[in-house]
Amino acid sequence: MLSTPTAAGGKSADLLSSREIKHVVVLGANGAMGLGSGALFTTAVPRVTFLARTKEKADGGLAAAVKMVRSSTVSNRVDTGSYEADFDRVVAEADLIFEAVTEQLDLKKQFFDRIDAVRRPDSIVATVTSGLSINMLAEGRSDSFRKNFLGLHFFNPPNVIVGTELVAGKDTDPKLVDFIDAFCTVRLGRAMVRTADTPGFAGNRIGFKVLNECAILAEEHGPILIDELVGPYTGRAMTPLATIDLVGWDIHRAIVDNIYELAPDEAHETLKLPQYMADLMAKGVLGRKTGGGFFGKDDAGERIVLEPKTQKYVGKTSISRPDLAFIDTISNLHRVGRYEDGMRAFAAATGPYAEVAQKVIAGYISYSFHRVGEVTDDISGIDRIMGFGFNWAPPGVLVDTIGLKPTIQMIEKAGLPVPPALANAQEGTKFFDDPRVNVGKFFVAA
Repeated sequence: MLSTPTAAGGKSADLLSSREIKHVVVLGANGAMGLGSGALFTTAVPRVTFLARTKEKADGGLAAAVKMVRSSTVSNRVDTGSYEADFDRVVAEADLIFEAVTEQLDLKKQFFDRIDAVRRPDSIVATVTSGLSINMLAEGRSDSFRKNFLGLHFFNPPNVIVGTELVAGKDTDPKLVDFIDAFCTVRLGRAMVRTADTPGFAGNRIGFKVLNECAILAEEHGPILIDELVGPYTGRAMTPLATIDLVGWDIHRAIVDNIYELAPDEAHETLKLPQYMADLMAKGVLGRKTGGGFFGKDDAGERIVLEPKTQKYVGKTSISRPDLAFIDTISNLHRVGRYEDGMRAFAAATGPYAEVAQKVIAGYISYSFHRVGEVTDDISGIDRIMGFGFNWAPPGVLVDTIGLKPTIQMIEKAGLPVPPALANAQEGTKFFDDPRVNVGKFFVAA
């Protein structure tokens, strides 16, 4: 289904010598992803042009990029301009045109119309879309455009998160895919994962399934409890609902709506946006960017939390913590480096709250393994993007730490389908095989 990565090993030098990238143009350079990606390109490319609706906005993107990475290299290598005054000239000069405009299909197509009219036949066009179809975006473009077009999905912020998805269209030149894989791996220090052109690709397809499931559960159990039940001790750097607040409810909705519409699968209903979120979004609630989402602060600066059932906020201190001794036990085991003991204790924990957490994690594992052959060729690609893109314990790591048999039992207890890759595996099989990674990095004691 997917081409075999060739960037690693002795082929990298040959691939990198096959073409050059000396000038990158970033469209949407005033947005967080645009400016972050532009800053990243300056580490390997002598000239990067930031374009936005106005030069003032592009200058603002440059200032934010300099502040983000605290490096004079950015200001020394970046020039700025506007779509009206500079687009045709700099796009015609560029080796790589990197599109990072708002995640709207029609808007992106308008930009690709303009790019196709002025680009050089050999220039590369990459989109940082988080889930729109690469083939759909390429429809109606010239043969040269389609041959040199692909998805390059950095995760935000790109200067911190190295996981990157590389998505080829049906007409993308395989040699270009190999070159970009090598360039991003060697020159930009990315952890590259090739994914199929499916809704949400690999990382967002799986990650936002888990995030949205937690948003659904929050209606019954409340955000504070869900964020503790599916908290760092289960193998994630940030709790799920706090993540949605950070990403933005509008971005979350765009991703899950796209997957829900285009990818009916065995976990379809977990990707349906909760109605209370839609109601609150209509009132302007979008997460941190609007001052609050699941969590926020009142006028006095006190922490408040959303009650999804009433769609009102209450003081965080007014919500009592139930008995979650099993979390404390597991966290203490993680704290001393006993990750296998900790995750096996997680799978064996009893009680209604443990069952909620187990069902979410069992669903993450089951859903991930069921996507093998659909979004990536094998579980290692999913493991890499979840580990290096989301900073979550990869599903393969969870199976290895919990153990094959207890994992299958946890999935069955949750009423979820057991993936054939697990059902047919031999006891003792290791699914995560990267000797460079200490799996303890994924388990936080707090």
